[in-house]
Amino acid sequence: RERLRLEEYRPKVMSGFVRNRLLDEAYLPLIGDNLAKQLGAAGDDKRTDQSGLLLLISPPGYGKTTLMEYVASRLGLVFVKVNGPALGHGVTSLDPDEAPDATSRQEVEKISFALEMGNNALLYLDDIQHTNPELLQKFISLCDGQRRMEGVWNGRTRTYDLRGKRFAVCMAGNPYTEQGKRFRIPDMLANRADVYNLGDVLSGKEEMFALSYIENALTSNSTLAPLSTRDREDVYTFVRMAEGDGSVGTDRLSHPYSAAEVDRIVSVLRKMLRVREVVLANNQAYIASAGQSEDARTEPPFQLQGSYRNMNRLAEKIVPVMNDAEVEAAIDDHYLGEAQTLTSGAEANLLKLAELRGVMTPEQEARWTEVKEAFRRSRALGGGEDDPMTRAIGAMGLLADRVGSIGTAIDRAAER
Repeated sequence: RERLRLEEYRPKVMSGFVRNRLLDEAYLPLIGDNLAKQLGAAGDDKRTDQSGLLLLISPPGYGKTTLMEYVASRLGLVFVKVNGPALGHGVTSLDPDEAPDATSRQEVEKISFALEMGNNALLYLDDIQHTNPELLQKFISLCDGQRRMEGVWNGRTRTYDLRGKRFAVCMAGNPYTEQGKRFRIPDMLANRADVYNLGDVLSGKEEMFALSYIENALTSNSTLAPLSTRDREDVYTFVRMAEGDGSVGTDRLSHPYSAAEVDRIVSVLRKMLRVREVVLANNQAYIASAGQSEDARTEPPFQLQGSYRNMNRLAEKIVPVMNDAEVEAAIDDHYLGEAQTLTSGAEANLLKLAELRGVMTPEQEARWTEVKEAFRRSRALGGGEDDPMTRAIGAMGLLADRVGSIGTAIDRAAER
C-alpha cells in the first residue's frame, strides 16, 4: 500500500535539526513506514486495520522530540506531548483524579485530551524511563488491531475506539540512564512497537551517521551557518575538500563563494572533523558501556556522552584561525566541564576519554592502569557491599584467581 511521503514536506532547516542525508534516507523512511501502519495509507485505498507503536530510544541530545514535532507539523497532526518525568513512577491510572499531584494530573489530562480528540493527533510520551510500566501497559490494546483504549474524561470512564482514525502513538526514552534499571517496557507493548535507536549507527549508514554530526552543527558555527540555507551538495563538497579529496574543487559549488570564504569554511571543517572524531568515539563508548552488565565490567562505566548536543557546543567554539593545539584545548575544556557532574567518577572518565582520543601521556596511562586494577579488585571483593559474608566470598574468589594465575605461570615456565 502507499506509504507516507514525508519528503514532500521537508524544509531545509528546522528548529534544532538540520536537513541531512541520515534524516532523508534513514530516519524518515523508517518513521514513515511505522506511521503508515498507524494512520493508514493515504488515498482511496486507505485501510482501517491500523496498528503499531513507534518507540524511539537514544541518549539525550539526538533530537527525538524535535524530530517528532517536525513530523507532526508536516503531516498536519496535533502534537500532544506528555512529559514522563512529570508523570513519575507513581502514576498508574488514566484517571486524573488519582494523580498524586497537580503536575502529574496535568500530564494525565493531556493523554485524555488526545484520546478525546481522537482524530488528526500524534500522542507523544517522552522520557518513558521515568514512568510506571503499569501505566504503559494500558496502551497495549490501543497499539494492536483493536485500536481501543479505556480512559477517563470529566470524571466518567470511556472506551475510545480509534479504528480508522488518524491517530498515532510514539514513545521515546533513554534506556541508558541509571544503567537502564528503570527502563521497563511491558513485553506485550514492546512486541507491537517498531524500535529505532537514534544514537546508534544504522547498518550500512556509518558514513551518513558521521556526516550528520557535521550537518546538525552547521547552525551552531558562525562561519558554517550560511551553508544550512544553501544547496546541500555544497556542504558535501566542502567536507570532501576538508578531508583532502583533491578530485573536488570550487567549480562544483552552486553558490558564488569568494576565495576567502572558501578558505574559512574549509579551515573550520578540518577542525570540525577532528571534533567529530572525538564525539563519535565518545558516543560509541558511552552506548557500549551503558549496555554492559555490571558483573561483566573490567573498567569503570563510561558516562561522557557524544551526542549532537555535544557536537553543537563544541562547534560554537571553532574559528578558522585556531591551530590544532587550540582545538584539542577546546575539547579538553568541554569534557572537563561535562565530567564535573560525575563527582568521584570524573577521573576515570577523563582518563578513558584521553585513551579514546589517543592523547594519553605515560603518567595518565600508568594511572589508568591503576584505576582499572582497583576497579576489578573492588568488584571481585564485592564492590560496595557492606555484608561481611559477601566480601569474604569475593576475597576467596580473588585469591583463587591469583593462585590459578600462579599455577599457569609455573606450567608455562616448566614447558620452556
